[in-house]
Amino acid sequence: MALKTPLKLVMAAALALGTSSAMAFEPEGKVECIAPSDPGGGWDFTCRSVGNVMEELDLVPGSVQTLNMAGAGGGVAYAHTVSKRAGDDQLLVAASTATTTRLAQGQFQGLDADMVNWVGALGADYGVIAVSKNSPYQNLNELMDALQEDPRSVKFAGGSAKGGWDHLKVLIAAQAADVDNLPRIPYLSYNNGGEAMTQVVGGHVDAFTGDITEAQGFMESGDLRVLAVLSDERLPGEFSDIPTAKEQGIDAVGPNWRGFYMPADVSDEAKQYWIDAVDELYASDEWKKVMKSNGLMPFHVSGAEFEEFVHQQIKDIQALSKEIGLIKQ
Repeated sequence: MALKTPLKLVMAAALALGTSSAMAFEPEGKVECIAPSDPGGGWDFTCRSVGNVMEELDLVPGSVQTLNMAGAGGGVAYAHTVSKRAGDDQLLVAASTATTTRLAQGQFQGLDADMVNWVGALGADYGVIAVSKNSPYQNLNELMDALQEDPRSVKFAGGSAKGGWDHLKVLIAAQAADVDNLPRIPYLSYNNGGEAMTQVVGGHVDAFTGDITEAQGFMESGDLRVLAVLSDERLPGEFSDIPTAKEQGIDAVGPNWRGFYMPADVSDEAKQYWIDAVDELYASDEWKKVMKSNGLMPFHVSGAEFEEFVHQQIKDIQALSKEIGLIKQ
């Protein structure tokens, strides 16, 4: 729910009254946002775009510095946050369905969802399956027919680690298309979606699996052709020409939420400040413009509701991963 009064005014009123409300915290000095990837991916987009709007809305004292920390499908950043940044109330870390996927599969060794604070989500980015402009595959059914004949005939590239959310999206679509031997489908992991798309556009890999915000640049240049978006209905605006997997007879949906966690051991006041900041940002006209121009669809949960959502999604992904053989029963 959006704040009815800007955070700064609420804080000033609370301080003037001498109260110890949840708004007593205010960030000071440098605010950092860790993007668990190289520049160019979805997490990098989350940090930079949210940071810019937070500056516009005066939710931070200065600028938000994006720190890129690639590795292990987000595991390096997660481990760094848990082991090195506990109590740091000036740090946000970009997260998404890819984060919960890795946690669900035990890929962040020795780490779990209770070791950080979950702040909120402020949009969903729908998955796509795409090919280069010169690809022989003209639609999703042709690509899936090839996989049905030989699961190793199409190589996919994505920005998550093997078994991560980008990989899972391919398997969800293939499973819906009755492709057998899902674990045999080749998947090549890159540090971000931009690098993965470069391999596809260059003809080194057959198909890209990722999110529509990542693909937008290559789509506009004409180098990448999207065969399907994994949404219930066609997306609005400039993306309305892209067919869904569902309308091609393949019941596959893959939304990827965008949001944040922060370190453990921060004060309740600090955590509440960032929860309220995400709420205010999501309700702003500035953020609505960012969402519209980057293909983000409405999706917003925060605070305790978001924490519950994250834990439920982890359970759901664990069940899916077992069903398709990615983790042991």
